[in-house]
Amino acid sequence: MEGHNVRDGWLCPERVFDGECLRTGVSLRVEQGCVVEIAESGAQGRVVKGCLSPGFVDLQVNGGGGVLLNTDPTLHGMAAIAAAHRQFGTAAIMPTVITDTPEVLDMATDTAISAFGQSGIMGLHIEGPHIALAKRGTHAAKYIRPLDTRTMDVVHRLRHAGVPVMITVAPEAATPEQISKLTALGAVVSLGHTNASAEQMNAAIAAGARCGTHLYNAMSPMQGREPGAVGAILNAGIPFGIICDGHHVDDAMIGLALRATKPNCAFLVSDAMATVGGPSAFDLYGQTIRVDGGRLINSDGNLAGAHITQAQGVQRLVNHVGVPLEQALRMAIRVPSLVMGLPTFATLEGRRAEDLIVIGDDVSVNADLRGL
Repeated sequence: MEGHNVRDGWLCPERVFDGECLRTGVSLRVEQGCVVEIAESGAQGRVVKGCLSPGFVDLQVNGGGGVLLNTDPTLHGMAAIAAAHRQFGTAAIMPTVITDTPEVLDMATDTAISAFGQSGIMGLHIEGPHIALAKRGTHAAKYIRPLDTRTMDVVHRLRHAGVPVMITVAPEAATPEQISKLTALGAVVSLGHTNASAEQMNAAIAAGARCGTHLYNAMSPMQGREPGAVGAILNAGIPFGIICDGHHVDDAMIGLALRATKPNCAFLVSDAMATVGGPSAFDLYGQTIRVDGGRLINSDGNLAGAHITQAQGVQRLVNHVGVPLEQALRMAIRVPSLVMGLPTFATLEGRRAEDLIVIGDDVSVNADLRGL
């Protein structure tokens, strides 16, 4: 969909999510495919059934459209991933390169620098290889290693080019000094794939880590006498991503986390793999990963990423977890934008019409506004 396919003039939605709040009685003026004005009721224009909103923002996207970033870390591959998610309403993504060889990370870095700002590419998420072996999940053990100069140089290169970076590390694999250096470079250090104690987590947070990667999954659990990684993240009140697909985290545990944390800390991630908008199977580390009953599993039957879109995550938050739509949209748009220091992705004014979506009363999503 191209923005110029939306006719110029006023759009009068039943409701508008302005990036922070749900509003009624608001109209938007479109010129040359771009929102140029937002006004209170009074404008005469085309009525839009449902809620008009900025497109979703996803900080953890491993693949889509049959492409996995690790196996195709090229401009074509990254564009294909972004396009696959855009058709489901996700307007901005952090392509995510998981644990692999240094050469794969180098290629993904070169591509992120070239692709930044195109097709909703908002940076690069480096998830591993500096993680705990005991909590590696589907990440290949042979590539896991402590944080080293080579990765520090990669982050420096990305930040020097002005590209936002999120890097997931385990406290066991990165010293507080290294975390401080990453933070000083402007990277968002996220703690995950860790078996760390709360004490280790707190030291990493004090050093500058300010996010948690897919809460509950691949991290030491919260227990009565040991808060673990989960408890440390919730107690610290730092932002954290969470997967809401009914498989990675029980709906009741998502609700518990939302009640336990500060407002506007939790954000939705898909952790999507190549099957979103693509074939039902793909290759990872020479092993076939396939969709089975909505779950992505490897040959051992273990979870291997997710087969879900942000739109489906929002629907589940509202329909199963019981989250109000306004809060669910904050989790899928505003909070991740602010975590990465990119608030424009949570705004309406100045946005291309192609970056907008319409959410129905049943929380279905229309990502194609060409009929308006």
